[in-house]
Amino acid sequence: PSLEGIHVYAHTMAKTAYSNPGQPTRTPRTTEYEAFARITHRLKAAAALDKSGFSSLVRALHENRELWTILAADVAGSGNGLPPQLRAQIIYLYEFAMQHTSKVLAGDAAPDVLIDINTAVMRGLRQGGPA
Repeated sequence: PSLEGIHVYAHTMAKTAYSNPGQPTRTPRTTEYEAFARITHRLKAAAALDKSGFSSLVRALHENRELWTILAADVAGSGNGLPPQLRAQIIYLYEFAMQHTSKVLAGDAAPDVLIDINTAVMRGLRQGGPA
């Protein structure tokens, strides 16, 4: 996904949020949390199926890669306001997630560590760490 595509998506989400005043206000943090929660749930469900759910696992891993790619592109941008050390840690986690995903797809590793990383990120988003 390109940064332009991300911005179009964000703009669409903003318009949608304002179109229904009965909906609770969504923040970027809430949106990120929900994306991580949805994908992490899919990873857990697919991992629980063992070999019979390999196609589900492949889809969940692909979605996880997309999420981390979007996140890495965002923190790599010059307009990102996160502290440099946190940005570097997110890039490191992105690189690790990409490498570990390849190992899972090759049958050389389990997705558990990816689930743990996503869960830790969700915990940080919920606790109100840096936006």
